[in-house]
Amino acid sequence: MTTQQERPTQAPAASPTMEELAKAVDDAATAVAALPAESRTVAEGLREALDALNKAALTAIVRRLRDDNSTREALFELVDDPVVHLAMMVHGLLRPDPLTAARQALTAVEPMIAAHGGSAEVVRVDDRIAYIRLGGSCNGCSMTDQTLRTTVSEAIVSAVPAIDAVELDTAPAPTSSAAFIPLGEISVRTAESGWVDAGAVAEIPRGELVVRSLTDEHGESAEVIIVNIGGTLHSYLNVCAHQGLPLDEALIDETEGTLTCPWHALCYDATDGECMSLPGAALEQRPLRQDGNRVWVRPRG
Repeated sequence: MTTQQERPTQAPAASPTMEELAKAVDDAATAVAALPAESRTVAEGLREALDALNKAALTAIVRRLRDDNSTREALFELVDDPVVHLAMMVHGLLRPDPLTAARQALTAVEPMIAAHGGSAEVVRVDDRIAYIRLGGSCNGCSMTDQTLRTTVSEAIVSAVPAIDAVELDTAPAPTSSAAFIPLGEISVRTAESGWVDAGAVAEIPRGELVVRSLTDEHGESAEVIIVNIGGTLHSYLNVCAHQGLPLDEALIDETEGTLTCPWHALCYDATDGECMSLPGAALEQRPLRQDGNRVWVRPRG
Protein backbone atom coordinates (compact mmCIF):
# COMPACT_ATOMS: atom_id res chain seq x y z
CA MET A 1 0.00 0.00 0.00
CA THR A 2 1.37 3.33 -0.97
CA THR A 3 0.84 6.54 0.89
CA GLN A 4 0.51 9.89 -0.75
CA GLN A 5 3.15 12.26 0.42
CA GLU A 6 1.67 15.42 1.87
CA ARG A 7 2.63 18.61 0.20
CA PRO A 8 4.40 21.12 2.40
CA THR A 9 2.12 23.89 3.55
CA GLN A 10 3.18 27.29 2.30
CA ALA A 11 2.90 30.24 4.61
CA PRO A 12 0.61 32.94 3.24
CA ALA A 13 2.44 35.81 1.61
CA ALA A 14 2.72 38.88 3.78
CA SER A 15 0.69 41.87 2.69
CA PRO A 16 2.82 44.71 1.31
CA THR A 17 3.38 47.65 3.60
CA MET A 18 2.18 51.15 2.77
CA GLU A 19 5.81 52.13 2.04
CA GLU A 20 6.15 49.23 -0.42
CA LEU A 21 2.86 50.10 -2.10
CA ALA A 22 3.82 53.77 -2.36
CA LYS A 23 7.17 52.84 -3.89
CA ALA A 24 5.48 50.55 -6.40
CA VAL A 25 3.18 53.40 -7.44
CA ASP A 26 6.11 55.82 -7.73
CA ASP A 27 8.12 53.31 -9.79
CA ALA A 28 5.18 52.71 -12.12
CA ALA A 29 4.60 56.45 -12.57
CA THR A 30 8.30 56.93 -13.40
CA ALA A 31 8.15 54.11 -15.94
CA VAL A 32 5.02 55.53 -17.59
CA ALA A 33 6.60 58.98 -17.83
CA ALA A 34 9.50 57.45 -19.78
CA LEU A 35 7.26 55.80 -22.38
CA PRO A 36 6.84 57.17 -25.90
CA ALA A 37 3.98 59.64 -26.20
CA GLU A 38 1.51 57.21 -27.78
CA SER A 39 2.18 54.46 -25.24
CA ARG A 40 2.08 56.97 -22.37
CA THR A 41 -1.37 58.14 -23.48
CA VAL A 42 -2.66 54.57 -23.44
CA ALA A 43 -1.14 53.88 -20.00
CA GLU A 44 -2.54 57.09 -18.52
CA GLY A 45 -5.95 56.29 -19.97
CA LEU A 46 -5.87 52.89 -18.29
CA ARG A 47 -4.87 54.50 -14.98
CA GLU A 48 -7.71 57.01 -15.20
CA ALA A 49 -10.21 54.23 -15.91
CA LEU A 50 -8.96 52.17 -12.97
CA ASP A 51 -9.03 55.25 -10.72
CA ALA A 52 -12.64 55.92 -11.70
CA LEU A 53 -13.57 52.30 -11.04
CA ASN A 54 -11.84 52.23 -7.64
CA LYS A 55 -13.36 55.55 -6.60
CA ALA A 56 -16.88 54.38 -7.50
CA ALA A 57 -16.36 51.17 -5.54
CA LEU A 58 -14.92 52.93 -2.49
CA THR A 59 -17.71 55.52 -2.56
CA ALA A 60 -20.38 52.79 -2.57
CA ILE A 61 -18.64 50.98 0.31
CA VAL A 62 -18.29 54.15 2.41
CA ARG A 63 -21.91 55.15 1.88
CA ARG A 64 -23.18 51.69 2.77
CA LEU A 65 -21.09 51.40 5.93
CA ARG A 66 -21.71 54.99 7.03
CA ASP A 67 -25.49 54.85 6.62
CA ASP A 68 -25.99 51.68 8.68
CA ASN A 69 -25.65 51.96 12.45
CA SER A 70 -24.50 48.35 12.68
CA THR A 71 -21.54 48.89 10.34
CA ARG A 72 -20.52 52.49 11.04
CA GLU A 73 -17.99 51.49 13.69
CA ALA A 74 -16.37 49.12 11.17
CA LEU A 75 -15.93 52.07 8.82
CA PHE A 76 -14.19 54.04 11.58
CA GLU A 77 -11.78 51.15 12.13
CA LEU A 78 -11.09 50.76 8.42
CA VAL A 79 -10.24 54.43 7.95
CA ASP A 80 -7.68 54.14 10.74
CA ASP A 81 -5.74 51.67 8.57
CA PRO A 82 -2.95 53.69 6.85
CA VAL A 83 -3.45 52.04 3.45
CA VAL A 84 -7.23 52.51 3.50
CA HIS A 85 -6.78 56.09 4.72
CA LEU A 86 -4.35 56.82 1.88
CA ALA A 87 -6.66 55.26 -0.73
CA MET A 88 -9.59 57.36 0.47
CA MET A 89 -7.48 60.51 0.44
CA VAL A 90 -6.28 59.78 -3.11
CA HIS A 91 -9.85 59.34 -4.33
CA GLY A 92 -11.19 62.42 -2.54
CA LEU A 93 -13.27 60.59 0.07
CA LEU A 94 -11.35 62.22 2.92
CA ARG A 95 -11.22 65.92 2.26
CA PRO A 96 -9.97 68.55 4.67
CA ASP A 97 -12.06 71.72 4.65
CA PRO A 98 -10.17 74.18 2.38
CA LEU A 99 -11.17 77.19 4.49
CA THR A 100 -9.88 75.60 7.69
CA ALA A 101 -6.71 74.46 5.92
CA ALA A 102 -6.11 77.94 4.46
CA ARG A 103 -6.53 79.63 7.83
CA GLN A 104 -4.14 77.10 9.34
CA ALA A 105 -1.56 77.81 6.61
CA LEU A 106 -1.88 81.55 7.16
CA THR A 107 -0.73 81.23 10.77
CA ALA A 108 2.80 80.49 9.52
CA VAL A 109 3.19 84.02 8.13
CA GLU A 110 1.06 85.99 10.59
CA PRO A 111 4.03 86.93 12.83
CA MET A 112 5.81 88.53 9.86
CA ILE A 113 2.67 90.43 8.82
CA ALA A 114 2.01 91.54 12.39
CA ALA A 115 5.61 92.72 12.78
CA HIS A 116 4.84 95.30 10.08
CA GLY A 117 1.66 96.41 11.84
CA GLY A 118 -0.69 94.50 9.58
CA SER A 119 -3.13 91.62 9.78
CA ALA A 120 -4.64 89.12 7.37
CA GLU A 121 -7.79 87.03 7.35
CA VAL A 122 -9.02 84.27 5.05
CA VAL A 123 -12.69 85.19 4.72
CA ARG A 124 -13.89 82.53 2.25
CA VAL A 125 -12.88 79.97 -0.36
CA ASP A 126 -14.83 79.86 -3.62
CA ASP A 127 -14.04 77.87 -6.76
CA ARG A 128 -10.50 77.01 -5.56
CA ILE A 129 -9.72 80.67 -4.80
CA ALA A 130 -9.02 81.91 -1.26
CA TYR A 131 -10.20 85.46 -0.62
CA ILE A 132 -8.09 87.45 1.83
CA ARG A 133 -8.88 90.59 3.80
CA LEU A 134 -5.92 92.68 4.92
CA GLY A 135 -6.00 95.04 7.88
CA GLY A 136 -3.76 97.42 9.76
CA SER A 137 -0.98 99.05 7.78
CA CYS A 138 -1.43 96.55 4.91
CA ASN A 139 -4.95 97.74 4.08
CA GLY A 140 -4.86 100.00 1.04
CA CYS A 141 -1.12 100.52 1.04
CA SER A 142 1.14 100.13 -1.99
CA MET A 143 2.49 96.87 -0.61
CA THR A 144 -0.90 95.08 -0.70
CA ASP A 145 -0.36 93.28 -4.02
CA GLN A 146 3.18 92.31 -3.16
CA THR A 147 2.09 91.00 0.25
CA LEU A 148 -0.54 88.80 -1.36
CA ARG A 149 1.83 87.43 -3.99
CA THR A 150 4.97 86.89 -1.98
CA THR A 151 3.66 86.08 1.48
CA VAL A 152 0.05 85.07 1.95
CA SER A 153 -0.48 83.58 -1.50
CA GLU A 154 2.66 81.47 -1.39
CA ALA A 155 1.93 80.20 2.13
CA ILE A 156 -1.64 79.14 1.31
CA VAL A 157 -1.27 77.76 -2.21
CA SER A 158 1.79 75.71 -1.30
CA ALA A 159 0.06 74.18 1.74
CA VAL A 160 -3.51 73.62 0.47
CA PRO A 161 -3.90 71.50 -2.70
CA ALA A 162 -7.58 72.50 -2.98
CA ILE A 163 -6.63 76.17 -3.50
CA ASP A 164 -5.10 77.42 -6.75
CA ALA A 165 -4.97 81.16 -6.14
CA VAL A 166 -5.35 83.91 -3.56
CA GLU A 167 -7.19 87.17 -4.22
CA LEU A 168 -8.01 90.28 -2.23
CA ASP A 169 -11.56 90.36 -0.87
CA THR A 170 -13.14 93.70 -1.77
CA ALA A 171 -16.46 93.28 0.05
CA PRO A 172 -17.00 95.70 2.96
CA ALA A 173 -15.78 94.28 6.23
CA PRO A 174 -18.44 93.59 8.90
CA THR A 175 -18.71 96.42 11.40
CA SER A 176 -19.71 94.26 14.37
CA SER A 177 -16.50 92.28 14.66
CA ALA A 178 -13.14 91.53 13.06
CA ALA A 179 -11.93 87.97 12.79
CA PHE A 180 -8.27 88.95 12.56
CA ILE A 181 -6.49 91.82 14.29
CA PRO A 182 -2.80 92.59 14.77
CA LEU A 183 -1.34 90.52 17.57
CA GLY A 184 0.04 93.57 19.31
CA GLU A 185 -3.42 95.17 19.53
CA ILE A 186 -5.37 92.23 20.95
CA SER A 187 -5.12 93.36 24.58
CA VAL A 188 -6.63 96.78 23.87
CA ARG A 189 -9.25 95.77 21.29
CA THR A 190 -10.84 92.65 22.74
CA ALA A 191 -14.04 94.41 23.78
CA GLU A 192 -14.82 95.49 20.22
CA SER A 193 -13.56 92.42 18.37
CA GLY A 194 -15.23 89.55 20.18
CA TRP A 195 -12.07 88.03 21.64
CA VAL A 196 -12.33 86.60 25.16
CA ASP A 197 -9.50 85.97 27.60
CA ALA A 198 -9.26 82.16 27.95
CA GLY A 199 -6.55 82.11 30.60
CA ALA A 200 -2.79 81.84 30.81
CA VAL A 201 -0.67 79.89 28.36
CA ALA A 202 0.94 78.06 31.29
CA GLU A 203 -2.46 76.62 32.23
CA ILE A 204 -2.44 74.49 29.07
CA PRO A 205 0.47 72.01 29.28
CA ARG A 206 1.85 70.33 26.18
CA GLY A 207 -0.02 67.19 25.20
CA GLU A 208 -3.12 68.17 27.17
CA LEU A 209 -6.40 70.03 26.70
CA VAL A 210 -8.45 72.38 28.87
CA VAL A 211 -12.13 73.32 28.71
CA ARG A 212 -13.26 76.93 28.82
CA SER A 213 -16.79 78.42 28.96
CA LEU A 214 -16.54 81.80 27.22
CA THR A 215 -18.95 84.70 26.71
CA ASP A 216 -18.11 87.72 24.57
CA GLU A 217 -19.33 91.30 24.89
CA HIS A 218 -22.35 90.52 22.69
CA GLY A 219 -23.52 87.77 25.02
CA GLU A 220 -22.49 85.02 22.60
CA SER A 221 -21.37 81.98 24.59
CA ALA A 222 -19.56 78.79 23.75
CA GLU A 223 -17.77 75.99 25.56
CA VAL A 224 -14.46 75.31 23.86
CA ILE A 225 -11.51 73.03 24.27
CA ILE A 226 -7.97 74.32 23.86
CA VAL A 227 -5.38 71.71 22.84
CA ASN A 228 -1.61 72.07 23.14
CA ILE A 229 0.25 70.12 20.45
CA GLY A 230 4.00 70.66 20.42
CA GLY A 231 3.63 74.05 22.06
CA THR A 232 1.06 75.29 19.53
CA LEU A 233 -2.48 75.90 20.75
CA HIS A 234 -5.65 75.00 18.84
CA SER A 235 -9.25 75.71 19.85
CA TYR A 236 -12.48 73.89 18.95
CA LEU A 237 -16.08 73.79 20.13
CA ASN A 238 -16.40 71.18 22.86
CA VAL A 239 -18.57 68.99 20.63
CA CYS A 240 -17.64 65.75 18.86
CA ALA A 241 -18.73 65.74 15.22
CA HIS A 242 -20.13 62.23 15.62
CA GLN A 243 -23.02 62.58 18.11
CA GLY A 244 -22.38 66.02 19.63
CA LEU A 245 -20.94 64.67 22.88
CA PRO A 246 -18.35 66.66 24.88
CA LEU A 247 -14.63 66.10 24.47
CA ASP A 248 -13.54 66.97 28.03
CA GLU A 249 -11.90 63.57 28.56
CA ALA A 250 -10.50 63.17 25.04
CA LEU A 251 -7.20 61.35 24.69
CA ILE A 252 -4.39 63.51 23.30
CA ASP A 253 -1.46 61.86 21.50
CA GLU A 254 1.10 64.62 21.06
CA THR A 255 3.46 62.40 19.08
CA GLU A 256 0.82 61.60 16.47
CA GLY A 257 -0.91 64.97 16.81
CA THR A 258 -4.30 63.38 17.39
CA LEU A 259 -7.33 63.84 19.64
CA THR A 260 -9.52 60.79 20.29
CA CYS A 261 -13.13 61.15 21.47
CA PRO A 262 -13.71 59.27 24.76
CA TRP A 263 -17.22 58.14 23.74
CA HIS A 264 -16.83 56.26 20.45
CA ALA A 265 -13.09 56.58 19.77
CA LEU A 266 -13.33 58.87 16.76
CA CYS A 267 -9.83 60.10 16.00
CA TYR A 268 -9.22 63.72 14.92
CA ASP A 269 -6.17 65.57 13.68
CA ALA A 270 -5.67 67.88 16.67
CA THR A 271 -4.02 70.56 14.52
CA ASP A 272 -6.92 71.18 12.12
CA GLY A 273 -9.90 69.24 13.52
CA GLU A 274 -10.24 66.92 10.51
CA CYS A 275 -11.73 63.56 11.49
CA MET A 276 -9.43 60.71 10.56
CA SER A 277 -12.10 58.08 11.33
CA LEU A 278 -15.21 59.43 9.60
CA PRO A 279 -14.92 60.86 6.07
CA GLY A 280 -16.13 64.44 5.82
CA ALA A 281 -16.49 65.10 9.56
CA ALA A 282 -14.48 67.72 11.44
CA LEU A 283 -14.38 69.60 14.71
CA GLU A 284 -15.57 73.20 14.55
CA GLN A 285 -12.58 75.47 15.02
CA ARG A 286 -12.57 78.68 17.02
CA PRO A 287 -10.01 81.46 16.30
CA LEU A 288 -7.24 81.55 18.90
CA ARG A 289 -4.46 84.06 19.51
CA GLN A 290 -1.69 84.42 22.08
CA ASP A 291 -0.83 87.83 23.51
CA GLY A 292 2.18 87.51 25.74
CA ASN A 293 1.30 84.88 28.33
CA ARG A 294 -2.47 85.10 27.73
CA VAL A 295 -4.70 83.06 25.40
CA TRP A 296 -7.60 84.71 23.56
CA VAL A 297 -10.44 82.88 21.80
CA ARG A 298 -13.45 84.11 19.82
CA PRO A 299 -16.57 82.12 20.87
CA ARG A 300 -18.44 82.98 17.69
CA GLY A 301 -15.77 81.62 15.34
